Amino acid sequence: QVKFVESGGGLVQPGGSLRLSCAASGSIFSAFVMAWYRQAPGKQREMVARITSTGNTAYADAVKGRFTISRDNAKNTVYLQMNSLKPEDTAVYYCYSYPPPKVPNWGQGTQVTVSS
Repeated sequence: QVKFVESGGGLVQPGGSLRLSCAASGSIFSAFVMAWYRQAPGKQREMVARITSTGNTAYADAVKGRFTISRDNAKNTVYLQMNSLKPEDTAVYYCYSYPPPKVPNWGQGTQVTVSS
């Protein structure tokens, strides 16, 4: 089973930027549509961005124009560049294939906190 390890989160002031990384195990990573998800306290996990194997992207309305998803298939890695961060972006961020399986094996995620 493919596993994903997220990194790059932290505490940032409103208006700041962060770049998240997700390293995937497995030789078929390049075939997956990959996505970043986030879960804020008391809320359901939601998809924020996804990218196909050929680089086509889609974003949730809440992050459109501020976040950019990219991938490096040679490194089995997907990235999320987050600019103009807002307090409402505070959440644990996860990566996974899209759509996730019925019983996903979520990783630890990486905490993003936007606060002054």
